Amino acid sequence: MTEKVQEMQKKEAELDKGVERIRNTRVFTPAVDIIEKNNDLVLLADMPGVDEKSLDIILEKNLLTIYGRVEPEVPANHRLVLSEYGVGDYQRTFTLSDEIDREHIRASVKDGVLKLVLPKAEKAKMKKIAVAAEA
Repeated sequence: MTEKVQEMQKKEAELDKGVERIRNTRVFTPAVDIIEKNNDLVLLADMPGVDEKSLDIILEKNLLTIYGRVEPEVPANHRLVLSEYGVGDYQRTFTLSDEIDREHIRASVKDGVLKLVLPKAEKAKMKKIAVAAEA
């Protein structure tokens, strides 16, 4: 049972050696599902507490980085007695191949789930080849 609980807990993002963060908060690696469709890849990232105003998506060369900021919420005139839910930002970076049409990437967020639609470039789309009968 303990192993299952650990699998379900958020995983903190690791930093490369010599890299430091400028914001003093925990940073988690969001869980992601990637679904391949005929003409695009759909990336779904679980980022509770993130909305369109607190989300940055940066594409630089072949690196697509998503970063979501989450501010801890403690209602006014209250104090936190117990905290089991880890609050922090989210960051994840993906390397894109040339098979992605970078000009038409779309992003939306709803209820803390980021949806990125990565259209396939024309050269990467599946094509059906017609077969002709010989006489």
